[in-house]
Amino acid sequence: MFDRLRLPERLHPRERLLAALVAAVSGLAVFLIASELFPYHSSNHDEGVYLQQAAMLLDGQFHLFPGELAEAVRPWFFVEDGGRLYPKYQPLPAGLYAVGMALFGEPRVTLAAIAAGNVALVYSLGAMVFDRRVGLLAAVGFATAPMTLVTSAVFLPYAPTTLFNLAFAVAYLHAFRTGRVTSAALAGGTIGVAFLMRPYTAVLFAAPFVLHATREIAVVLRERAGEADTTDLLRTAAVRRQAITAVVGLAFVALTLAYNAAVTGSALTFPYEAFAPRDGPGLGRREILGHSVEYSLPVALRTNAEVLWYLLTRWVPAGALGTALAGLGLLAGSPARRVLPGGLSTALEDGDGRVVLAGLFVTVPAGNVLFWGNYNILATPGDPTDGLLGQFGPFYHFDLLAPVAIFGAAGALALWRARTGLTDRASGAVPALPAGRVVLAAALVAVLLGTSVVLAAGPVERNAAHTDTYEEAYQPFEDREFENAVVFLPTPYGDWLNHPFQALRNDPGFDGDAVYAMGPEPAGEFAVVDAYPDRSYYRYTYRGEWAPDPSEREVEPLLAGQSLRSGPRLAGQTTVGIPDRVTHARVRIETDAGVTTRGVSDPDGELELGWSVDREGARLGSLAGEAVGTEVETERVDEVVVLVRLVQSAGATLTYRQATPVRASESGVEALWPPERTVCPLVDDCGREGTYLPDRSTRYEGVAFETNLTEAAGDPPTDG
Repeated sequence: MFDRLRLPERLHPRERLLAALVAAVSGLAVFLIASELFPYHSSNHDEGVYLQQAAMLLDGQFHLFPGELAEAVRPWFFVEDGGRLYPKYQPLPAGLYAVGMALFGEPRVTLAAIAAGNVALVYSLGAMVFDRRVGLLAAVGFATAPMTLVTSAVFLPYAPTTLFNLAFAVAYLHAFRTGRVTSAALAGGTIGVAFLMRPYTAVLFAAPFVLHATREIAVVLRERAGEADTTDLLRTAAVRRQAITAVVGLAFVALTLAYNAAVTGSALTFPYEAFAPRDGPGLGRREILGHSVEYSLPVALRTNAEVLWYLLTRWVPAGALGTALAGLGLLAGSPARRVLPGGLSTALEDGDGRVVLAGLFVTVPAGNVLFWGNYNILATPGDPTDGLLGQFGPFYHFDLLAPVAIFGAAGALALWRARTGLTDRASGAVPALPAGRVVLAAALVAVLLGTSVVLAAGPVERNAAHTDTYEEAYQPFEDREFENAVVFLPTPYGDWLNHPFQALRNDPGFDGDAVYAMGPEPAGEFAVVDAYPDRSYYRYTYRGEWAPDPSEREVEPLLAGQSLRSGPRLAGQTTVGIPDRVTHARVRIETDAGVTTRGVSDPDGELELGWSVDREGARLGSLAGEAVGTEVETERVDEVVVLVRLVQSAGATLTYRQATPVRASESGVEALWPPERTVCPLVDDCGREGTYLPDRSTRYEGVAFETNLTEAAGDPPTDG
C-alpha cells in the first residue's frame, strides 16, 4: 500500500508573503505587456475569436444570427450553418475573458489574474512535492519564463487551461495526502473545466494522474483480493476518493458533449471538427482551409523534436540552463538522490507527487506528436524566430513550463546546498545564511532571471514589429467615434472579418454603433446596405501589401465616407493626369457582361472622360472628339470598371482603374460611391498596392485621379 504523502513543512509567513508578491508582480507584468505590447492584439488572429465569443456569452448566446448577411459578416474561424455562426473553439476560455469584460470593462484584467493564479499554483505545487524554497524559486522561474510573459499576455486558451490543470494537480495531491473528499471533488471539477477548455490538452495533463490513481486502486484490489464483500471495497478511502474525482470530472465531460450537441447538432462532433474535419489529432492527411499536409510519423517526430528543442532552449525558465537544472532536479528528487551531495530533503519522501509531475515530460510531448498544430507554428522549419513559434513559443506545450520550473528550482537548490552545505543533514534545519552566501544566492537568482529576460527580448521585439504596423493601420480609427455607421473592411487573407483586423469586431446582435462588413463584393455590400438603410457608410482601405512578415508590410490607410447614389441614369466624370513621355492611351469600360474600348492619340496634361450607367448597361461618353462608345450590358448587381491605360514610347504602361458597385433598382440604377481607385505600373490591376489616396502624395510624377458621379438629365446618347 502507498505511504500517505506527508504534510509539507509549515509555511513561514515570510514565504507566503513572498509567494503572493511574486504572483502579484507576475499579474501586473502580464497586464502591462498585454496593454503596451499588444494594444491592438497580436498577429495570432485567434484572439479575436475568443473575444467575439466572450461578447456572445455575455449576451447569453452560443451563436451569432446574421441571417442572410452571414457571408458578409463572418468572423475568422467561425462556422457558417444556415445563417447561424459559431466559433470553432470551446467556450470556457472566452467565458473567463467575459468575466473581466463584465466586471471591469477590460478583459486584460483576466489575463493578469490567470498569470498570477498560475504562479501561485506553481508555488503550491513546488512546495507540496519538494519544499517551500523550491516552490518559491519555481514560482519566480515560471513567472519570468519567456513563454509565460508573452503567451499569458494574449487572449488565447493555453494559460487559462494550464491554470485549471495546475489546480487539478494541487487538489489531487492534496486529496491523496489528506484523504479529503472535498479536495477530490475539486480535483475532478478543475480537470473537468480544463477539458471544457481544451479537451486534448486536459487529457494529456491528466494522464500521469490517471495512471497513479489506477495503480493506487490496483494496490487496494490486490490487498483485498478474495474478499466477497464488494461494498466494503467501495467504502475504502482510496477508492471513494478516486471515484469522487472521476465522477465529478466525467460530469464536465458530459457538459462538454452537451455543448457540442447544442452548437454542432451532435454530441460527438466538436466545433473544430465541424469547421475542419481533418484538423484534429492523428496522423495522415491533415487539412484546414485549403492548407494540408501528409502528417506522417517521420514528419511528426521531426517537427516535434524541433519544437521541443526550441522550448527547452529558448522558452522555459532560463532556457537551456533551466532545462539542465530541471534534469538535475529530476535526479536529485528521485529515489537515487542520495548519490548527490545536495540531495533534497523533501516533504513528500515517497515521491508520488514528483513521479506524477515528472510523468508530464512523457505524456505532453508524446501526445503532441499526434497534433499537427506543432507543424503549423513552425513557419520555417529550422528557424526558431519565424512564424507563431518565434513570437509565442511552442504554446501547445505550455503545460510543461510548470514541471520545468519546479524541477529546475529543485536542481538549482540541490547544487546550492551541495556547494554551501546549507542543509544540516542530521536535522534538516536551515541555518542562517552568512552575508557572503546571501550575495551568492542573489547572484544565482539574478543569473536565472537575467537569462530569461534576455531570451524574452527576441519575441518581444518580433511582436513589437507587428504592433508598429497595426498602429499605423488603425490610425484612421484613433480618436474616432462612430454613430450608426457601417464600415466595409478589406480582406487580405480571404473572406473573413477580424483576420487580421481583430480590434474591429461586431457586437453579437450586429447592432453596435459601427457594423463591420466585408467588401468589395457588390452583392454582399448591397445586402448590407439594404439591412442598414439608415446608417452612414464608410470604406476602410489602404495602399500597400498586407504581408505576414511585418518587415515587408507597409500600408498607408484610408477611411473614406460612402454614399448610395441613385437615379434613372448616373453620369460619371473621370479626370486623370498624364505624365511625361506618354504617346497614347486606351480607355476601357467593363462589366461582368462585357467590355468596350476606345483609343486616344497623343494625350497631353490631363485626360477627361465621361461615362454613364443605367439599368440597361454602362457606356463611355464622348472622348477627345470621338463618338460615344458602345454600351456594355450590366447584370442586376454588377461592378462597373473604368480603365485608362497610358503607354509610353518605350512600352511602359501606367493604368488608372476605378471600380464602382452598381445594381438595377425600381427607379433606375444605384451605385456605392466613391469607387475604389488604383494606379498601377505595368499591369492593369495591382490590388491594394496601387490604392490611390487622394490626400497623399503619389509615387509617380504627374499622376492625378479625380472622379465624380451625379444623376444624369435626359436620355443617354446613342452611337454616332
